[in-house]
Amino acid sequence: MEPKERIRELTELLNDANTKYYVLDAPEMPDFMYDQYLRELEDLEKQHPELALPDSPTKRVGGEALSQFEKVQHPVPLMSLQDVFSTGELQEFLDKMKEAYPSAEFSVEPKIDGLSVALEYENGTFVRGATRGDGQVGEDVTENLKTIRSIPMTIPDAPARLIVRGEVFMPKKVFEELNEKREEEGKALFANPRNAAAGSLRQLDPKIAAKRKLDILVFNVQLIEGVEFATHEESLKYLKDRKFKVVGAKFYSDAAKVIRRIDEINDTRQKLTFDIDGAVVKLNDLSQRERLGATSKFPKWAAAYKYPPEIKETVVEDIVIQVGRTGVLTPKAVVRPVRLAGTTVTNATLHNQDFITSLGLSIGDTVKIRKAGEIIPEILEVSKHENRAEIYKIPSVCPVCGASVERDADGAFLRCTGAACPAQLSRSLAHFVSRDAMDIDGLGKNIVEALIDKGFVRTPADLYYLTLDEMKQLWSKGDTQAKKLLKAIEESKGRDLSRLIFALGIRQVGAKAGKTLAAHFGTLDALMAASLEELTNVDDVGEVTAQNIRDWFAQSSAREMIERLRSAGVNFENQRVVSDARFAGMTFVLTGALTKFTRDRATEQIELYGGKASGSVSRKTTYVVVGENAGSKERKARELGIPILSEDDFLAMIQ
Repeated sequence: MEPKERIRELTELLNDANTKYYVLDAPEMPDFMYDQYLRELEDLEKQHPELALPDSPTKRVGGEALSQFEKVQHPVPLMSLQDVFSTGELQEFLDKMKEAYPSAEFSVEPKIDGLSVALEYENGTFVRGATRGDGQVGEDVTENLKTIRSIPMTIPDAPARLIVRGEVFMPKKVFEELNEKREEEGKALFANPRNAAAGSLRQLDPKIAAKRKLDILVFNVQLIEGVEFATHEESLKYLKDRKFKVVGAKFYSDAAKVIRRIDEINDTRQKLTFDIDGAVVKLNDLSQRERLGATSKFPKWAAAYKYPPEIKETVVEDIVIQVGRTGVLTPKAVVRPVRLAGTTVTNATLHNQDFITSLGLSIGDTVKIRKAGEIIPEILEVSKHENRAEIYKIPSVCPVCGASVERDADGAFLRCTGAACPAQLSRSLAHFVSRDAMDIDGLGKNIVEALIDKGFVRTPADLYYLTLDEMKQLWSKGDTQAKKLLKAIEESKGRDLSRLIFALGIRQVGAKAGKTLAAHFGTLDALMAASLEELTNVDDVGEVTAQNIRDWFAQSSAREMIERLRSAGVNFENQRVVSDARFAGMTFVLTGALTKFTRDRATEQIELYGGKASGSVSRKTTYVVVGENAGSKERKARELGIPILSEDDFLAMIQ
């Protein structure tokens, strides 16, 4: 292929990958492949500079800011780093630095695979946080960053202005738990922690970001007024002393020790709580950095050594089916044990039937496997197909309870239809007793598992028929805890209908939908008898959700459980009666730190007066109630001309 054609092809390919990676948070091209293509394009453009296109990704630091967040101009650009892929290339970089400065000292840090952000402080108070965007302009994600507990909201002994740069990431354990939950709910899995962190940080609702338990490591001072540092090491110590969670850096003058440290990071990366894709080497002396300067794309005084992904072959010895809380059947490949990225891999995710079919996978096949994001083992391709073996098909009945299996409306997942499926029992019970559902205090995961193991509980309704003698068997001494738990179960019988509807675990019926349905129908019997047309006439209930409700109540096992709940005395009526309709047709948004009432209490009051509480500001918003340190939502309300209420104003309206 001619250089001109190849340059155009690579430019289009990489720009498309950039959009999916930075803008859409839906990467398709593996990072290592992207880096190789980018290197090829850089080499071609050096050989033929006249052929470089105006939109070449080599001229960009990253992606473009999305329109749903306010744009932020970075006072100091957030530049990317020069990548090196071999020890030889790294040695060339070190030699070049030593040639310029024979006494040069280097910092070596793990390269966190997350989302780069800038945190801005004025007189010691956190005022704004923004994503890197294209390096010049990012996105204002202040409210979401405030949910990251390792980011200090105030710092002691602070300068008038400080901007630091860090990497937001999702800890490995949190990532695994999130994907496990998404798998149970039949949702698409995140490919890696970086993708999950980016998607979480760019949620419009900060509550979602808070639930994702993101973290951050700060690695650079971008701007500081009134303070000067001689070295990078000094700046990191300064940040650490001011409560920042700082990246772990070590410092060496000897180039050989730099390379040895990079190998050490690679060898121990599985012990880190966060995912990395390389190591960063930087000059420690800040005056040396300033004299070397930067290109239009990256600083000349730093390099990122990228670790290549490890891919190995193994054999698929079996395929097992797991059934989640919502009945989703998830296939997993049991593979011949293989050492990969520091751990022994014995199974790999297969997602769904479409994925298996696309691979053409059969039991006994030899496959190539790797860890996606160094976390999830995944099969890349079949390298040797077992003779005369047929492509694996997920069974048409649930492997646990034998109930029929149906395909989701979007065709991606298969789901068990059995309301009393034992495989779903533990998670169904945990959901039933959870805080937003029946809120049975003390009935945690271990107690639930113990009740199931002893055969005392087979459906949520069985909780209301437990005896003291049965409960006492869960504790070795005394019956105080048993009595306390039985009392909590008894008290839950009086919960509002909205909680019971949510507790039943009907697909796509969350806590909010539970309130809407309870308010509309008034009783559980009315909801059970509702037609599809009546259900779809309810606000926020679409055709799919309506069908899910009808299908759930149509099951004989569901009807039996409902009757047992009725006989036990569980409340089937809506208790959230609108006391007056003063907020009818109004939508409120609560933002900032509220001190005179909780968000839950305010939301409940709004709904009791016929109003609606929303998590985002739009032209349909009636009022925005602001607490302390209100951010982007207050600014957007002012831009749209929406009335803003203080906490006292709101209290006056509800009293």
